[in-house]
Amino acid sequence: MSSLVSNEVYDVESGLRKVIESAKANFCESVDVAINLNINSSKSDEQVRGCVVLPKGLGREVRVAVFAKGGHLEMAREAMANIVGDEELIEEVKKKQCKLDVDWCLTTPDFMASVSSIAKILGPKGLMPNPKFNTVTFELAKAIKIIKSGQIRFKSDKTGIVHAKIGNVKFSIEDLLENFNAVINAVKQCKPASIKGLYFKDVFVISTMGKSVKVENLNN
Repeated sequence: MSSLVSNEVYDVESGLRKVIESAKANFCESVDVAINLNINSSKSDEQVRGCVVLPKGLGREVRVAVFAKGGHLEMAREAMANIVGDEELIEEVKKKQCKLDVDWCLTTPDFMASVSSIAKILGPKGLMPNPKFNTVTFELAKAIKIIKSGQIRFKSDKTGIVHAKIGNVKFSIEDLLENFNAVINAVKQCKPASIKGLYFKDVFVISTMGKSVKVENLNN
């Protein structure tokens, strides 16, 4: 995490303003939230992961690849998936003939076994379809629409911190705040059952090249 603007704790709206003011890069910096959780990441039942639709989107296109067969291929194309294919696409991925420049990969339950053959390629990129994220489904059109509206995934890292993108420095404060609240609420809903007391230790907002700004703890 980047250095702090100061040790001061800001309300969320003021913190977001500080982040935008401190963003000086010559490109459009992303704005992220970092939530330091009171969890033990070495325990599988205390790892936090999930997904959430950002109500104001990401400020860019969310790209989707779909692995399927038969009529599901046409369904995916009509739903504006960016990359669509069957076993042939899987072979291209294996041979590195297809660059999967996407944010999400989807498949259908009856094609999951085929996609599993490239799990070692998709997994490290966080792209492996997962029923928990509704990326293994026969309702491809619905899933693609939701994802393209601004769905992101989040996962606690080995230090117990969840990082999530909430927009960029060109977003209005109001839009960033709405996305911020969506992420906070989603992470709260993923609170492990074993955590009885404090869940959020610290919350920060930050831009790509800027300084971290600590904001009010939002445990309540």
